[in-house]
Amino acid sequence: MTNRLVDSLSPYLQQHADNPVDWWEWSDAALAEARRQDVPILLSVGYATCHWCHVMAHESFEGTQVAAAINANFVAIKVDREERPDIDIAYMAATTALTGNAGWPMTCLLTPSGKPFFAGTYLPKHQFLQILSAAHQAWTDQRDQVLTSSDHITEQLASATTWNAPVALTEDALTSSVSQLSQTYDERNGGFGTAPKFPPSMVLEFLLRHHARTGNTEALRMSTGTCDAMARGGIYDQLAGGFARYSVDATWTVPHFEKMLYDNAQLLHVYAHLARQSDSILAERISSETADFIIGHLGTTEGSFASALDADAGGVEGLTYVWTPAQLREVLGPDDGPRAAALLAVTMSGTFEHGSSTLQLPTDPDDHEWWSRTREKLLTQRRSRPQPTLDDKIVTSWNGLAITALVEAGMILNEPRWVTAAERCAQFLIATHLVSGRLRRTSRRGQVAAAPGVANDYGNLASGLLTLHQATGNVEYLTVAKQLLDTATAHFTATDGGFHDVSDDMERLYLTPRERGDNAEPSGTSSIAGALLTLSAITGDTDARTRSDQAIASISEIGTADSRFAGWTLAVAEAGTAGPLQIAIVGDDRSARSMARAAWLSTSSGLVRIQGQADATGIPLLADRTRIQGRSTAYICRGFVCTQPIVDVAELRRHLNVE
Repeated sequence: MTNRLVDSLSPYLQQHADNPVDWWEWSDAALAEARRQDVPILLSVGYATCHWCHVMAHESFEGTQVAAAINANFVAIKVDREERPDIDIAYMAATTALTGNAGWPMTCLLTPSGKPFFAGTYLPKHQFLQILSAAHQAWTDQRDQVLTSSDHITEQLASATTWNAPVALTEDALTSSVSQLSQTYDERNGGFGTAPKFPPSMVLEFLLRHHARTGNTEALRMSTGTCDAMARGGIYDQLAGGFARYSVDATWTVPHFEKMLYDNAQLLHVYAHLARQSDSILAERISSETADFIIGHLGTTEGSFASALDADAGGVEGLTYVWTPAQLREVLGPDDGPRAAALLAVTMSGTFEHGSSTLQLPTDPDDHEWWSRTREKLLTQRRSRPQPTLDDKIVTSWNGLAITALVEAGMILNEPRWVTAAERCAQFLIATHLVSGRLRRTSRRGQVAAAPGVANDYGNLASGLLTLHQATGNVEYLTVAKQLLDTATAHFTATDGGFHDVSDDMERLYLTPRERGDNAEPSGTSSIAGALLTLSAITGDTDARTRSDQAIASISEIGTADSRFAGWTLAVAEAGTAGPLQIAIVGDDRSARSMARAAWLSTSSGLVRIQGQADATGIPLLADRTRIQGRSTAYICRGFVCTQPIVDVAELRRHLNVE
């Protein structure tokens, strides 16, 4: 027996298609059905690779007892938070306000009009049944109190979403943010705060940008220390590459094993920039392995990148990844087994469950040929274990992040195949996710879903296309990026110059979602602001620069209040302070390519660069540029006002301080 979810494109909703619960997708029809039956809505929000979502599904939604209680007295709506982040943000605000906690699965009870009156996260079966019974009784016997409560919750949340007057993030504010971050920096383990620890990708990017502009050694120390600790910990897959979503401890030892595209894309971006800025061999290796993980493990036949690998395999979290000393001996033999155990911090007592250990790499192996052979043997054996399932849903925003990261890393580390992979992804998104001038949020197996794009879909994809334009000179990417940003400006702009997460022509929820800060990925406002800033540097569009500055000012409060949750906001502000800088390279020979390579090795976050033929149609940076004495020529400009043209590669490298 199947329910309505059988027709969904979402892998998460598909996981619930065989439930005895009479699920609906979020839709006007579902809300109308609640009004018709005059019953509350049970809203359950999760995602395909969520461990506790699986647990609640097995305990509750797959059983007839819970299903009977839901079907009799509620209209049940299941939402994939990755497909509908707008719904997730709106109701997570209620969950956090009512419980003080956030997480998934998220379980809310709503009036037929969509106003919340109860919210929680994972609920054990017995507690869930009690809540369903109490809610039904209250709706039947004390409805006025329930409605009054929902109105009060809605009013309080609406008042809590008011915004202070915009304030620019000044140079002093950026310096102060570095000092603030140093107060929560974990000197022993890297990262910020205590357990659990999430990779602070955007904060690290801000710190690297700040160091590049100011030479602040504390910023570089914190970013390097955190990157090194994560790369050597269990949160990083020491065999196949790629980062898990977060560490449950403060030492980066035991991860929550799901691997998300958005994490790995942003971390690739950071490690590539660290490799450029510090000549770190470790950062270069992690960049290479992470890029290969994204392409090799998350790449799809269409050329895009899938959302995630599950935390579980065979119903057990981490089963694919952990080892005991005995298992290492069995695969590697009596000599190499203990040697590998010592190298990878696999102990008799274990660092994970049941005496097993995650693999760490506290120090580099002294024999790299031996380690290469050993790693391949362990990988071969690991492939015979149960493997995590792939959430093959394609999310526009996350693929935009991947495009940016692959292009930046490819140009910095001279790996053109990564740029080629990014270009394939961009072509797929333009052809499939851009429908009648508007973005769709997701697709699966080449079929685009109906869910509309939200703000960071527009911002992150536009940024990716602008980065790809700089690497390839393809005008199409610049044109589409500008169209996306024009649409975002027309339909997402808030009165204070920031951006709502949903467009003005999307369905109305009980509140209009707008994230104040950057969470696991850039917020809608900071992502669009960053893209507008890059567009202004590439084209000289002063209106785009003004809009970017206004957007950052609208969310500057979180940047000064708690910098850990404003990483991309601060990073964009840093780029705005450092730029606009432009390098236009006229020519297409070996010398021009060497100049372009030097330009990509410059650490300035306010720099954009382009290489192509003189007066290439549609490329503002090349307008009125000529080759000098018939030689490839570089123009270094600030705001399109340029210094003396340069025809010597070595001289350009000196100007850019590139060794």
